Amino acid sequence: MEPGVTAAQQIRQVLIFLAFLGGPSVLSETWNYSVAEEMETGSSIANIIKDMGVGDLTARGARVIFDDYQPYLRLELETGNLLLNKKLDREELCGTREPCILHFQVLLENPLQFFQAELLVEDINDHPPTFLEKLIFLNISEGATPGTSFQMDNAQDLDVGINGVQNYTISPNPYFYLKLKDGGKGRKYPELVLDGPLDREREPSVSLILTATDGGSLPRSATALIQVVVVDVNDNAPKFERTLYEVQVPENSPVDSLVIKVSATDLDTGMNGEISYSFSHVSRDVRKTFKIHPTSGEVHLKAPLDFEVIQSYTINVQAVDGGSLSGKSAIIVQVTDVNDNPPEIVFTSVISPIPENGLSEMVVAVFSVRDQDSGDNSRMMCSIPDNLPFLLKPTFKNFYTLVTESSLDRESRAEYNITITVTDLGTPRLTTQHTITVQVSDVNDNAPAFTQTSYTLFVQENNSPALHIGTISATDSDSGSNAHITYSLLPTHDPQLALSSLISINADNGQLFALRALDYEALQTFEFRVGATDQGLPALSSQALVRVLVLDANDNDPFVLYPTQNASAPCTELLPRAAEPGYLVTKVVAVDRDSGQNAWLSFQLLKATEPGLFTVWAHNGEVRTSRLLSERDAPKHRLLLLVKDNGDPPRSASVTLHVLVVDGFSQPYLPLPEVGQEPAQDEDALTLYLVIALASVSSLFFLSVLLFVGVRLCRRARAASLGGCSVPEAHFPGHLMDFSGRETLSQSYQYEVCLTGVSDTKDFQFLKPVS
Repeated sequence: MEPGVTAAQQIRQVLIFLAFLGGPSVLSETWNYSVAEEMETGSSIANIIKDMGVGDLTARGARVIFDDYQPYLRLELETGNLLLNKKLDREELCGTREPCILHFQVLLENPLQFFQAELLVEDINDHPPTFLEKLIFLNISEGATPGTSFQMDNAQDLDVGINGVQNYTISPNPYFYLKLKDGGKGRKYPELVLDGPLDREREPSVSLILTATDGGSLPRSATALIQVVVVDVNDNAPKFERTLYEVQVPENSPVDSLVIKVSATDLDTGMNGEISYSFSHVSRDVRKTFKIHPTSGEVHLKAPLDFEVIQSYTINVQAVDGGSLSGKSAIIVQVTDVNDNPPEIVFTSVISPIPENGLSEMVVAVFSVRDQDSGDNSRMMCSIPDNLPFLLKPTFKNFYTLVTESSLDRESRAEYNITITVTDLGTPRLTTQHTITVQVSDVNDNAPAFTQTSYTLFVQENNSPALHIGTISATDSDSGSNAHITYSLLPTHDPQLALSSLISINADNGQLFALRALDYEALQTFEFRVGATDQGLPALSSQALVRVLVLDANDNDPFVLYPTQNASAPCTELLPRAAEPGYLVTKVVAVDRDSGQNAWLSFQLLKATEPGLFTVWAHNGEVRTSRLLSERDAPKHRLLLLVKDNGDPPRSASVTLHVLVVDGFSQPYLPLPEVGQEPAQDEDALTLYLVIALASVSSLFFLSVLLFVGVRLCRRARAASLGGCSVPEAHFPGHLMDFSGRETLSQSYQYEVCLTGVSDTKDFQFLKPVS
């Protein structure tokens, strides 16, 4: 074995072992390419992007590695083309070995991946046959009988196959003709056959031209001159001690070591008895590996042996005496093996990924092991680590099957790195390790799980359509399509809730959207369920509850219930001229459809005919006198009041109140509430005051109507002189306002107020609304 080749192979084995420890993908398929020798540098051999189905070679760090680490090819990363890095000489690379195959790998580093490939270097007829000797002297006894044959040295041709030497011819002559002999392995060699008797006295020598022709498409040829010297009779040919020699030589024998010694004898004497040893019709490998001493017959090593390349050699030797007679023998050299080759692992198939619910003893990989050594050096043991749920089973010959020991669970472990160790039984023992990565494929055995069992979302009313109001999320411990979750709205059991017109959900990411603007006054809260379904077969799903709370916005103006605004008959309140300060003229009653602080109302006097005569309480809307009336005060007063809520920004409504000052009119006096109680009123007190105000105003209204009718009958003339102010009728308007749509006040209300017998108290009854 050649030392350079051994080192290259060892380096390659270490690199492949380290690469496989990192978990690459190695395809068992081998890509075969061919190229004719002497093709121009830069010629394209193949395109690995198309052939091997890989891309982005620059990012993946692709490169080409040959077994002997010679840069025969280079990879064009942009196009994926494999280009010749230099001209290839098949004869230099492989000699006479056929076929001439160069093994290489395409290595992708990110992620790590190997592709096995072979490059067949095809022979072209680029070498002519050559004779080792251009001038061949042949001594033939004149006593040779016709039909006697004389072996000629065959021509050498570095080309192989049909491009090697295929035919020999000899120039026309009356003495000899040429016969071709089969030397085995497609080699032919010529024999010169005597066709007629020689006569040294008539013609002492004969000149012949031997032509060797190869079988190429454009045949090449070589010639040698044969000079036949006719000599006296030499009737004894050399004879070897044995017709066949056999010898065993270890493959690690050093160069120049003695292989064997052959010996022949000749009964002739003198020049006819002098013997010369040489090889006869041997292959190029024999001439390259062995040499023979012409005088002693010793055969020595000329080059190192390699059992894994050639196990035996057949060497034909001849002994030629001075009279040109020869004897033949053969040497069989058996090369004995030395444990210099580690075991090899060849994968037939690797199944990855494998399903997690697969049965036990499911086949994961099939591979064979081999060792190019022989005997115990080629016997091997194969094993895997004990802590893995896999078994290694021998099948036939050197084939093994890697199977699962039990069912796997992808959620517990999704990947296994299995190191296969092969050790031979030679001395010393050599070991090879190969790691394969087995992925566990998912089975849909886990339903999606929401991050929360229920979700509460807050949405401000009057939102813009398609507003993103929140996101629900579920996870699935499976993988792939089994973990791909689709979200959906589940049918609601509430027939009043048109969920499909309110909410939509993004099926891919669980985002919830409000399809239209929500109205707090129509819908304060609603619930629905959402589902999360994976895409496994069968599909698994789960549910979660979503509660949406609509937040109120200040989108409604305060609405004045009393006094009513009627352009044709404005509301007029009667005020006795003798009224004391703090006299309750009327009470402005207003409501707001909003809630919370957006419905907290305050009252304000914006404008009055007589400033300073009237005051409005901010929190209850009571309009009272702030001083005594005088004769100079006008009989008619117009008050503009503002009702404002507490929203941000606040909204307001205004109301106009007409006050008519009359003489001789008496009304129950409602005492002014204590000032200290006003700021401490809570929401219940405010409501109570609103009801009390409504009852008080109603009582005053009815009494005022009765008084007004009497006064009008008695003092018609005076009433006319006061401007003819119209007094509202006693009936309180039943229908305040009609709202359509989804507002909270979407129906008509009628209020009936009943005062108790004592008019100067705050007791009253507030009856139910009449629909």
